[in-house]
Amino acid sequence: MTDQLEDTAEPSRLGPGGMRGMERRSAMDAVRMRIGMAISLGLLKPGERLPDQEDVALGLSVSPITARRALASLAEQGVVVRRRGRAGGTFVADSPPMEVLASLSASPAESQAVNRLVDRRLLFECAVTHYAAVNATVEQLDELERLTREMAESSDWSYYHRMDEQFHQLVGTASCLDTAVEVYHETLAELYDYFIPYPIEKLHKSNRDHIALVAALRARNVEEAVEVSRKHVDILHRTMFMGLAEGGD
Repeated sequence: MTDQLEDTAEPSRLGPGGMRGMERRSAMDAVRMRIGMAISLGLLKPGERLPDQEDVALGLSVSPITARRALASLAEQGVVVRRRGRAGGTFVADSPPMEVLASLSASPAESQAVNRLVDRRLLFECAVTHYAAVNATVEQLDELERLTREMAESSDWSYYHRMDEQFHQLVGTASCLDTAVEVYHETLAELYDYFIPYPIEKLHKSNRDHIALVAALRARNVEEAVEVSRKHVDILHRTMFMGLAEGGD
């Protein structure tokens, strides 16, 4: 009963409250779908170990109880397996049932919603980056650089995702656009609800954009900073988020 109440108390933003035409999903179902899609797209490989339950929760921005219930449900359906002992944990099944994975796909409305959110973020990203190149303090630039190092050294998608979120939030704050930054942060939060687990080596490749952006911001090169951000966000139409057809290059 406690689990049920706590899961109900954490509604997913993956529903009509955020984007018109969206299906309403519980937070648990959204986590199931995000992990299932990562497996279907080959982003999580058979036998691959998932991060600990707490890290899954942090990486997907849900409560530990929601993450636990989602992983337990996927285990019951044979999508993941749980092993005990020192080398234990939760692993992608060697042969996840294809019919179950097919049921975990996103709807066309959700795919369209993701692309609309990416477009919205693209507009905001270019604006906040422009002003961050003008207004960012040395302390903020140093912190952005520290976050790129954290991402470069991260060994799993969960930790990388948390550092990535902090990085982009700080770029917004550094722009000093006040109320516009609040809307930008809200857009980021909505879009991060669609994040699916991604191979860390591909995320490390994406981090090169962050490093290039910090260099452009330090140089106060507005044009270069905006172009780096534009390319970084535009590629999200093809990669990284739930509802997109490809797993990325």
